[in-house]
Amino acid sequence: MKSFSTLLFSAFLVTGTYAELVEKAVTYKQGGATLEGFHVYDDAVTGKRPAILVVHQWTGLGEYEKGRSRSLAGLGYNVFAADIYGQDIRPQPPEAGKEAGKYKSDRALYRARLAAALDWLKADVRTEASKVAAIGYCFGGTGVLELARAGADISGVVSFHGGLDAAPSFEAATGKIKPKVLVLHGADDPFAPAEQVAAFEKEFTAAKADWQMILYGGAVHSFTQREAGNDNSKGAAYNESADRRSWVAAQAFFSELFK
Repeated sequence: MKSFSTLLFSAFLVTGTYAELVEKAVTYKQGGATLEGFHVYDDAVTGKRPAILVVHQWTGLGEYEKGRSRSLAGLGYNVFAADIYGQDIRPQPPEAGKEAGKYKSDRALYRARLAAALDWLKADVRTEASKVAAIGYCFGGTGVLELARAGADISGVVSFHGGLDAAPSFEAATGKIKPKVLVLHGADDPFAPAEQVAAFEKEFTAAKADWQMILYGGAVHSFTQREAGNDNSKGAAYNESADRRSWVAAQAFFSELFK
């Protein structure tokens, strides 16, 4: 059996080498809706450990998020991938845009779905309650910033190429943001352009949040996702260096949060 610190150190030395990952689908409820998340952890780690919530992109919880969750579990974290849309709702474009739009236009509902997943993760016996973070991709990147704006009692959030805009009356309030915030953003992202970046900076600075942003030159939206292809002119494309660097940046962020 291994301690969290021993496994974390070993995982950095031997990339992709996991001990005994246990994974399972988990059904849970919010507001009458049945949701189906994905739980994964390393059974070789003893006792409670830091935990990470993963929030999916616009097509719903799928293999991409599950793969990222497994990587995090291999580093010793207790990981739960949320389901915002509902069991069996896994839309593809253009329907995915419509489904995501329901939550972007109803931030209260989005926050309720996020909170339900976070509550499940915090209640799990493996979670060290004082050491919880959340990460999200695209639509999910928007989501983890909503957790921050809502004053979620967690250590930190990481947004990978997420939308940065706040809905009216849902902007961050001064002193309310508890988690530290890391935004990993494509400098050429047309879906969250410079004006949106500037508005985010103004909002989170006014709220006196502990935030930081890393811009990746030459990267557009969806830069961590190979399925997006490599044509930047489409506005969404994979960028190998931004993908690799953003993952390293997230790990460094977690090391600071959970030290």
